[in-house]
Amino acid sequence: MSAQAKPLLAADRVRVYLTLVPYLLEHGQVSLQEAATEFGVTPNEMRQMVEKLTVIGLPGDSGYWQQPQEMFDINWDLLDEEDVIEITNDVALRRVPRFTAREAAALLAGLQMVAAVPAVSDSGLVTGLISKLSRGAADAPAEVVVAPSAVDEVRRVVSQGVRDGVAVSFTYQAPDAAPTTRTVDPVQVLITNAQWYLQGWCHMRKAMRTFHLDRVSDARLTDIPITHAGDHVPEAFAAAADEGEVRVRIPERIAPLLRGFLTGDEVEAKDGVVTARLHLADPRGIKRLAARFGGVMEVIEPGVARTAAREWAAAGLALYGHPDDADAG
Repeated sequence: MSAQAKPLLAADRVRVYLTLVPYLLEHGQVSLQEAATEFGVTPNEMRQMVEKLTVIGLPGDSGYWQQPQEMFDINWDLLDEEDVIEITNDVALRRVPRFTAREAAALLAGLQMVAAVPAVSDSGLVTGLISKLSRGAADAPAEVVVAPSAVDEVRRVVSQGVRDGVAVSFTYQAPDAAPTTRTVDPVQVLITNAQWYLQGWCHMRKAMRTFHLDRVSDARLTDIPITHAGDHVPEAFAAAADEGEVRVRIPERIAPLLRGFLTGDEVEAKDGVVTARLHLADPRGIKRLAARFGGVMEVIEPGVARTAAREWAAAGLALYGHPDDADAG
C-alpha cells in the first residue's frame, strides 16, 4: 500500500479493528507490512492501530478500571525491533461458544455433501472447513459417512461451464414431454433433498430456468461466452407463474414437510387443512411429490398437474391389477 493512502474514516477504522484481532490470532506473528497490505492501510497506520489495541479490553466491573489481564497486549520488543505483530493477551476471545459433538457432526455431514460438487471439491476449501470444524467442537464429533451419488458426466460438465463462464448444451427430458435440446448460460448448481439442479439462462425460453439434472443427458460445453451471469436468479423452484405453480391441499400436520417449496404468504390454514401454492420447475413433477405423502395430498390446479398425478397413480395401481381404483380421485 502506498504511503499516500487516504486516511481512514472513523467507520472504516472501527471495521478494521473488528477484524484485525481475529486476523492476528489466526496468523500468529504477522509482519507490519503484511498486515497493512491485508487491510489496505499504510504500515504507519497499522502500527498506530496495533499500539492502540493495548488500551482496549473488557468493560470494567461496576465502573472500575480494567485489570491488566483484561486488556489486549502485544509483544512490544518484536514490534519495535523487527516490525512484527504478535498478540500476547487476547482478552478471552478464545473462550467462545463451541459446537456440541452432535452439532459438529450435522455440519460435517453437510460439508461432505457439498464436497461432491466438482467446482468446490477441487478448491480444497471444504477440506479446510472440515478440519477446523472437527477441532472446534466441544467434544470429538461422531464419525459421519455421507455417500453421495457419483458425480457423473452431466454434473461435471455443468460445473465446468459455471467455472469457465461458457454456455452448456444438453438434451432435456421434462416429465411427460418430448425431449428438447437446450443451450443454457449456467449460473449455479443447487443440491436440494439430495437432488441436483442447474439454474441458468435458457436460450430457447429467453429466461432463467431451473433444470433437474436427472433429466439432462448428452451435456457438452460450448464456446459461447455466458452473457446473462449478472441477471436476477429466481429462488429455487420459483419458475414462471404460469408454468411452475401448483396448488395443493394437505393436512396441516404434514405442512412443515413442504417448507422447502413454499413461503409463509403462500399458505392458507383452516380447520386443520392447509391449501398451499408450491413452486416446481415443472408442474407435472407434482406426481412424485404427492407420492411421498401416502394419498393425503390433493392436487387442485393447474389441470396439467392434476392430470399428471392422476395418470401416474392409475399406472401404479394397474401394476397391482386394480386400474379402476384410480378413477375414485
